[in-house]
Order: sequence, then C-alpha cells, then structure tokens
Amino acid sequence: MTRDQLGFLGAFAASKLGKNDRLDRIAEATKWYRFEKLLRRLKPEGAGRPPFDPLVMFKALLLQQLYTLSDAGLEEALNDRVSFRRFIGLTLEADAPDHTTLCRFRNRLVEAGLMDRLFAEFNHQLDERRLVLKQGTMIDASIIEAATPPPPHGADDEALDPDARFAVRQGVPGAKYGYKAHVGVDCGTRLIRAAKLTPANVNDTVVADELIRFDEQAVYADKAYSTHARRALLKAKGIKDRIMHRPNKHHPRLPHWQAARNRLISPIRAEVETIFAIFKRRMGYHTVRYVGLAKNASHLLLLSLAYNMRRAADIPT
Repeated sequence: MTRDQLGFLGAFAASKLGKNDRLDRIAEATKWYRFEKLLRRLKPEGAGRPPFDPLVMFKALLLQQLYTLSDAGLEEALNDRVSFRRFIGLTLEADAPDHTTLCRFRNRLVEAGLMDRLFAEFNHQLDERRLVLKQGTMIDASIIEAATPPPPHGADDEALDPDARFAVRQGVPGAKYGYKAHVGVDCGTRLIRAAKLTPANVNDTVVADELIRFDEQAVYADKAYSTHARRALLKAKGIKDRIMHRPNKHHPRLPHWQAARNRLISPIRAEVETIFAIFKRRMGYHTVRYVGLAKNASHLLLLSLAYNMRRAADIPT
C-alpha cells in the first residue's frame, strides 16, 4: 500500500473528515518529489524496526513548526488528527512515528546539513510559481533567547549552551542571552528568502550581505546596516540603496534630506518586523528549542520553510 492511499477505513470516511483547507493547498502546490530526492542523501538508520519514509518524517516536522508542537505533542497529534495523517501520507491504520523517532530524524537532518538545501528547494519552487516579486529585500534581525539559563556572572566557560552569548541593544535596558535570527524578506509578499542564525553578540551588519539575493531591485534596512562598503556594493550591482542613514561623530545631526529619506524608508522596512511577530507570537519562537548553534540554525531554516509554505498558501493567485 502506498503512502498516498488512505487504506480500508479511509475508503469509508466522509470526504470532509479531517479536511484542512490550508494543509490541502500546501500539499497540492508543493512538488514533494524534489524534497524526496534530497532526503535520499540521509544515511539509513541502524538495525531495528523498519524506518519511516523520510518524506513522511519531513512533512511531520513541518507540521510541528506550523502548529507549535513539542515532539511528544506532535506524536499525539499524528495519532489523533486525520488532517495531519492525510498531509504526511499515513494511512488511518498505520503506526505514526513516536517522539524519539522524530527527534532522531531531526538530528539526522542536522548531521547531514540538509536544511539549507531543503529551504533553497522550496524557494526555487516559489520562484517558479512567480510568487517572489523581487521588487525589494527587507533585512533585519531579532534576538531569540537561549533554551538554557544564562551562565552565572556571564562566565562563558560555565554556560550550558556553549554557543549562546549575551547581547545588549542600544536604548534597551539589560542584556539578552541567546541567539540572533537574521532574515531577508521579499517586499510585498513577506516571503523569507534568506535566514541565518548567529550567537546574539554578532552585530546585525556582519551577516547582512548573506541575506541579499542580488536579484532584487532594492534593499531596505534600518540604520544599523548603514556602511559605506554595503552602499558601494549595492551600487556596483545596480541595486537601489534603501538603507536608512545614521548620524556619526562628524555629523551628529542628519541633513534634512537624509532625515526625510529615512522617514520614507521606515514604514516599508518595518514590514519585516511582522515576520518576527509571527515567529514569536504564533510559532512560539521567542526561545530557541535546542542547545548549540548547529541544531538551532537548522531549526530556524525549518521554521522559515514552514512559514513560507503557509504564507504562499495564503497569497491569492
């Protein structure tokens, strides 16, 4: 029996049973066979019970991000919700993966370094569907707190997470401990085109050029990203510079034209903050889930991929 068959019980189920319009739209619009090809790179698990199809497991992890579930919560939902089983391709009679199997599969994805390719594959599909407008890329970053408590007295050698760091934001009292999520977002559609995780103490501007795709018409960013080198790079690539200006020691007050320019850029650039609001309020991403940069960086890409799938399903075509 193939994973596309609902099985004996499913043949008698009402057509509305377990119906989820958004998941149906995602399933129908996605070219899953391309993900399946990438997932073949995973090394097989050791001896034991027959493994689950990697595509089934990958789809389950996407559901986990979309519905903000723990591994145990995902296991329970897969055993309870018909719409979830339809989405991942499990028959009604089939066993669902348990939480330890889901955890092992996620770790295999991290070890294989596949999340970059899986994220890039779906963005390629978005390009093919002409959903990415490329009129501009908005770049920004947000601190995501660590899953472990901060080390006492800021001593990194006593940290439970060796990769998390403290960060102080200008004008914000206190320090945050954890990581920083950097994203590049398509203007108009709010689809994520690039995502990168760093320790929280890495300055926003350090990885900014990695968020630019160099096929967009403009780049929008706040004044934290203002450098002469970046402006020169954009000019050389024929991309409009829409980075806000900031004062410096030689010019403590911006000229009138720069202040006016900032006011025009600010509301456009601010759209990127919607992404972090969705991440934190709707997808539970105010704190990282795991310990270590590798696992958390892979999770950010998985979260961004799931977000893009949901966002693309909601864009009128």
